[in-house]
Order: sequence, then structure tokens, then C-alpha cells
Amino acid sequence: MSRTRSLFFWSITAALGGFLFGFDTAVISGVEQTLQDYWHLNPFQQGLTVSIALFGTILGSMFGGFPADRLGRRKTLFWIALAYFFSALGTALAHDWSLFLVFRFLGGVGVGASSVAAPLYITEIAPAETRGKMVAMFQFNIVFGILVAYLSNYLLRDLGPNAWRWMLGVQAAPAAVFLVTVLNIPESPRWLLLKRGLVEEARRIFAIINPATADQTIENLLVSQSAALTEAQPRLFSGQYRRPVTLAVLFAIFNQVSGINAIIYYAPRIFEMTGLGKSSALLSSAGIGLINLVFTLLALQVIDRFGRRKLMLVGSVGLIATLGLVARAFYTQDFAGFTVPALLFVYIAFFAFSQGAVIWVFISEIFPNEVRASGQALGSLTHWLMAAVVAFSFPSVAAYLGGGMVFLFFSAMMVLQLLFAWKVMPETKGTSLEKVERAVFAH
Repeated sequence: MSRTRSLFFWSITAALGGFLFGFDTAVISGVEQTLQDYWHLNPFQQGLTVSIALFGTILGSMFGGFPADRLGRRKTLFWIALAYFFSALGTALAHDWSLFLVFRFLGGVGVGASSVAAPLYITEIAPAETRGKMVAMFQFNIVFGILVAYLSNYLLRDLGPNAWRWMLGVQAAPAAVFLVTVLNIPESPRWLLLKRGLVEEARRIFAIINPATADQTIENLLVSQSAALTEAQPRLFSGQYRRPVTLAVLFAIFNQVSGINAIIYYAPRIFEMTGLGKSSALLSSAGIGLINLVFTLLALQVIDRFGRRKLMLVGSVGLIATLGLVARAFYTQDFAGFTVPALLFVYIAFFAFSQGAVIWVFISEIFPNEVRASGQALGSLTHWLMAAVVAFSFPSVAAYLGGGMVFLFFSAMMVLQLLFAWKVMPETKGTSLEKVERAVFAH
């Protein structure tokens, strides 16, 4: 297999974790109202049913860095694939609400852990000049999974009273593919060298990645390892890592206070609030998934040329405008025609082109080798904590304060994100991870 094909196969395999991440995240939107009727759930139980997977993601992201460091990136991806597989089968076959929650939670653990391990793996095997594009492939697969989940929900909606079981259970098929393909990729060469001292095995993989820079990369890693050994055991929350920690936490918070997960989880419900029928609402949700996919693909093509920061600046302006206009529509109750769905489509386009494409790339790049796994876990944990808060609170807050106030809050948060991208965020495109490390600390 050629170098290019090998790299593509390795990265697309890891990015399959992103596809399952996206599918698992979005599939609940098509079944949550059916589940409410099936198990006669009260509002609290309904909120828990929708958000239980997010609590699993918190656990998965919190501890995903530990197996990634101790077992390796590849073995961690294998266990994540198993979690997805059994979650899909378990939720589809569950006849008890409590058991359903257990398997949804397990799927959430897989999502949280994959948001740590998959970008980490791709970052560590990618050549500097295409790293943004390759890591963004993880995000592309997330939105592809979201689109497939929306379309699957729409196509399976008429299979009778058990249609929801098919909607959830179909995920077992791509999970099985992920399980098989992950057995055929190598371990991260940086992990082999820094965590196991296997220099020659790491050199062999680096030679496949880029034969011209393999020896220099090995030398740089050995120098950085030697320097790290002369210091105390690195701790993520020590003063020396304050800047990357701050960048990762703020970036992850802004990702969620944009309202993205509220819209993905509750898209059919939001569309029904504007007067669309149930079938039209499901189809409009699929439209969101399609636009998300198209603009993530566009961002993937330009992220290494334009840079991470420029995409964030453009996206922030678009998000401020679209969220503000949606808030105005709710305040005035002007839902004539296709106004709110159209605005949300434009919102998704700007989000996919900026935050959606950049988040996993940026967070995986800014931490030094010795704390990259724990730093990636911190960014992912912050992301999923905020996602759980937004998803759990959205129905109650929207009912109490109204949709206008909720979307106005999201718009105001994007003003702060614009200031962050303009004044605080460093550019990380086109340089080795070791050079990015120096740039982050020097900024």
C-alpha cells in the first residue's frame, strides 16, 4: 500500500469513531418523542432520556486520556468500537426504561472517549502540512454520521410502533465495521516512542508518514523526552501549561454556547414550534445534516490554507447574525414561510465552516507531547459538560423564557467568541506539533 493510501486508511479508520459519534448524537432526535409516549415519561424523565448519553460522554472524555496513554491510542479505539456496538444493540432491544438508559449511557461513554482518542491518533500520525485536513476528517465524519442518522430516522419512520428500535439498532452495522478496521492500523508512533521507548518501530511508521522528516522527527522527540525527564513529572494544571489549558477550555465552552447541540438534539421539536408538521420537521432536520456535511467538507479543503483563526473569525460573524435573526423571529412570532428553518440552515453552514471544523484540530494541536492526551481529555470533557448542560436545560429554559431569549443568549456568546478568535487565539496551521508548542507558549 502506498504512503498516501496508508495515511488515508489509518486516518479514515480512526475517523469512523467520529461517524459513530455523530450518529449516536443525532439519532435520539427522531425517537425522543416516541420514547416519551412509549414509557409514559414525565418531563424530568424525558430530559434524562435525551441527556443520559451526554453524561456518558462526560465520563468517557474525563477518563479517555488514561487508556490512550496506558494502553495506546489503537487499543483505546478498539474498546470504543465495542462500546458503540453494544450500545446500539442494547438500546434497540431494551424493554425496560432503566436498561435503555444504561445502554444509552454506554454509547455516550464511547462518544466521549472517541472525542479524545481519535483526534489524538490522527494528530500524531498526520504530516504537518495536511494535519488540519486530516484531523478535520474526524469532524467531517461526525457531521456525516449526523446526516445519516437524520436520513435514517426519516426513512424508517413508517415501520410501525417499533420503528424507533430500528432507528437505534442500525448503528450496530457501522460499529462492527469500525471494530474490524481498527485492528488493521498501526499504533501512534509518538506513543510508541515516548510511552514505550520503541524507537525503531516508531521510526518505521514515521518513515511511512514522511520519509524525508522521519529521522528529524525522532531526534526532536528524543530531545524533548530527555528534557522532560530532567524535570518533575508533568502535570496538566501546573503553571507552565496555563495558556494551552485556558485556550482549550474557552474554545470548548464557546463551541457549546453557540447552541449547536440544542439545535441538533431538538431540531424536529424546534421546527414544530415554528409550525411545521412532524414529517416536515424530520425532513428539515435532514436538511440541517446535509448543510452541515457540505460546509464541513468545504472547511476541510481550506483549513490548512486559510488557517484555523481565519475560519473562526468568519464563522463568528455569521453565527452572531443568524442567531440574532432567529431570536427576533421568536420575539415577534413571525414564522411565515420558511424563515426560521432557512436561518438555521445558514447558522449550521457558518458553524460547520468554523467551530465545527476547527475544534478537534485546534485542541489536539496546542498541547505539548507529554500532556497531549490529558489536554485533549480536558478539552473534550469541557465540551461535553457544556453540551449536557445545554441539552438538559434547553426545553425547560425555552418553555420558561421563550425561544427568543434563548437564541439571543447564544448570539451574545458568539460576540465573545469573536473577541476570543480576534485577540487571544493563536494560529497553528502548517507547522510541526513541536513548533506549535513553542508558538503557543510564546504568544
